Amino acid sequence: MMKFSGYELLWLFFVYSFLGWIGETVYATIRQKKFANRGLINGPLCIIYGVGAVVISVTINELNGIWLFIFSMIYLTVIEWIAGHLIEKVYKERWWDYRERKWNLDGYICLFSSVLWGILGFLVIKFGNGLALLVFKLCPSFIIELIIWIFAAVLVVDILASYMLVTGRKGRFDKLERANNAIANATAKLGKWIALHVEKRITKAYPQMEKSAGVEKEAGFAKGCSFYKIILLFFIGAFLGDVTETIFCRLTAGVWMSRSSVVWGPFSIVWGFAIAAVTLLLYKYKDRSDSFLFWTGTLLGGAYEYLCSVFTEIVFGKIFWDYSGMPFNLGGRINLLYCFFWGIAAVAWFKKLYPKISGLIEKIPHLAGKIITWTLIIFMCCNIVVSCMALIRYDERGNDVKADRAWKTYMDEHYGDEKMQLIYPNAKMTD
Repeated sequence: MMKFSGYELLWLFFVYSFLGWIGETVYATIRQKKFANRGLINGPLCIIYGVGAVVISVTINELNGIWLFIFSMIYLTVIEWIAGHLIEKVYKERWWDYRERKWNLDGYICLFSSVLWGILGFLVIKFGNGLALLVFKLCPSFIIELIIWIFAAVLVVDILASYMLVTGRKGRFDKLERANNAIANATAKLGKWIALHVEKRITKAYPQMEKSAGVEKEAGFAKGCSFYKIILLFFIGAFLGDVTETIFCRLTAGVWMSRSSVVWGPFSIVWGFAIAAVTLLLYKYKDRSDSFLFWTGTLLGGAYEYLCSVFTEIVFGKIFWDYSGMPFNLGGRINLLYCFFWGIAAVAWFKKLYPKISGLIEKIPHLAGKIITWTLIIFMCCNIVVSCMALIRYDERGNDVKADRAWKTYMDEHYGDEKMQLIYPNAKMTD
């Protein structure tokens, strides 16, 4: 697996964001017969392309052939789907709409664009990254790092300014302008100018955009697909996932073994994030057919498990599961049978478990629900931090790295190899 430095990833992000902006702008200009500055922000960047390129470069650079195409298609389509929803939530507008195309999903994604994403992803991994990194390495390190920092700073300012000005905060500039203060007055004038520029640019770049209807908030605790419900579902999913995998291992392998992702408590973070993510992504489709939920769960579940496998290997230097001995596996990270399990789990979740669990969550009193949720959040944050420190030290001990810090000594005393092997029995060190 190819690994990248932080500067290399930022360089790839800016390169592909710029190339994506060129492609989108040329396409929109030809279609509208006038110049159209595309993108989420004012600068010449389409950050969805940069984000997508970085994600596939980190996660699937080891794949080849049809698998590289398929996984590029899945990951980049999900990113486009998420981006479409985020834009509609933030801007209260829909910037693109595929509802006139065949095989679309609510106009956010369609088969044609997904195939195009697969082709672009294949070209990025096979040819684009090599050329981009060649330019990166040819430039003096000081100059290229300075350029990246400047681009990053400008991007952050651009994103913050664009977000503030299109989310209803423009009225504050009128108050500032009326203030008897030279700095406030200048700030207000600059802010109003940028606000008008942003709105004008978006209107020209996306003439087909339509206003989205506002969603009425339901009364009661954690109604609908709210923040509190998603957090509580994460904990419930993490616990149920750990219990399910433990029982499955007992039935198939004849042994009781820990399936927890953290050092405190029976919680599988992989399952917790899966339940929270699938609920967030597919909530509006929960009443669709079983076949739709099954195949969507199979594809997303397989891609998600593959992503988790790569992430843990990169961050902790260990492989926590290996399906190399099973038929129809892909690099030992996923296999067809367990992908089908993800599909079955999606159907069971939305058709059987979610309605009952959701109803129980909504019966929790407001104050008690908030206290419970934030207490669990603090607990899990501490749990994850300690688990990461224990895993890092576990990996260092495997490489004969001596404890040279107080926290490392503490980890050696409280989370030695014997205890870590009980918590993570399937963890294997990688090169």
